[in-house]
Amino acid sequence: MTRFLLRSLISTIITMLLVSMALFLLIEVGSGDITVKILGVFATPEQRASYRAQLGLDAPAWQRYLDWLVGNDWRARSVVGYPLVAATNPQTNEAEWWADVDGQLTRWKLEQGRLLALKRQPEGDYTSHLVSGLWQTDEEGKEYFWGLDTKNNAVMWVRGAGAEVWVLTKAGLRKEGDGPQEYIPLRKGLLRGDPGKSLQYGRPVAVTLVTRVRNTLVLAAVAFAVVMPLALFFGILAGINEGKPLDRLISITSLAATATPEFVTGIFLILIFGIWLKVLPAVAVFTSADAIFENPKLLALPVLTLTAVELGYIARMTRASMVEVMDSAYIRTAIIKGMPKSRVVIRHAIRNALMAPITIIMLHVNWLIGGLVVVEVIFGYPGLGKYIFDAAIFGDFNAVEAAAMVTVTIAIATRLIGDLAYTMLNPRIRYG
Repeated sequence: MTRFLLRSLISTIITMLLVSMALFLLIEVGSGDITVKILGVFATPEQRASYRAQLGLDAPAWQRYLDWLVGNDWRARSVVGYPLVAATNPQTNEAEWWADVDGQLTRWKLEQGRLLALKRQPEGDYTSHLVSGLWQTDEEGKEYFWGLDTKNNAVMWVRGAGAEVWVLTKAGLRKEGDGPQEYIPLRKGLLRGDPGKSLQYGRPVAVTLVTRVRNTLVLAAVAFAVVMPLALFFGILAGINEGKPLDRLISITSLAATATPEFVTGIFLILIFGIWLKVLPAVAVFTSADAIFENPKLLALPVLTLTAVELGYIARMTRASMVEVMDSAYIRTAIIKGMPKSRVVIRHAIRNALMAPITIIMLHVNWLIGGLVVVEVIFGYPGLGKYIFDAAIFGDFNAVEAAAMVTVTIAIATRLIGDLAYTMLNPRIRYG
């Protein structure tokens, strides 16, 4: 077992690395110019080039991948010349990047050609001071300075040559002067829990993603707790009554439920329980981050939709496995020898019949976590699936990549749990 776990760990690391490479290439390299999706087709080449530089997309692909995976604070520190610190802002409770200049957390700003040092105060705000003597001269005689701006970037200003920068705001693009010539958007990297800033929300992806993952885990856990026992129960019941009216009823009902798309089932349930009867919320309107705990009714219709879709499929798989086991020689022999049928079913048939459905169940756990896009969009449920959908529509590549890696991690973890479950159901299976 130890060797099996060690091999699984190594294969997991390799798999995650390969998936991260493929994901990065597909989203950031293979999807073309991301700024067109974010800024729109009417943005000028100058505006797109400015915004691309601010996102760090003008760097080579291999460097952007390393920045995303392991972070770039070490690289930025080498050009800034000061230790970089991710200090928590007491007002927003989110991390901000500062340079540690002789024990004083500092950022900089270029205003009307003058370099200002912004020194952080204990309460989270800062004071502004005019500084000089920090400019360096390159081989061409150009004066430049690397520092940290107010947007968590390591940037390079050129004295007397402030760039005109197009800044994306809620009201649209705004032109500003005294901008930097080069940008390094700071992040600790995916491996350290900081995959970058969400372009859609303007906040760290890790902060916006955690709540969405929690909401989906709650929804998936409740759905799993409802679906799996019912599906196994009806599947076993149909299997031990093969060919009887009860078997036909369960099989036809489960087939109809499986064949009905999620959006049809969801809309049907909204019309009945949300609009006509008005006994359940038609949409999952979250008035606070903990709305699902304050009002569990928000989970009712999404869980019912998932139950209708999942129950039939797993029940049919369990039935097929149960029929096969009940037709095996050792089961028939036990019944012929006079062992009570209920005892044969409970002690022998069910244990072996669950071997096949366990694989399907583990696969559907993955679907419950990362594949709830349709269900979450229909009900407006703020979970991981809707998060990926919204991020993809907006062009928020940092959010899409991080959320996709979460689903991949869960998929690999459930595969390992499924392998271990086999050893519990069948002691003859051993992993060397």
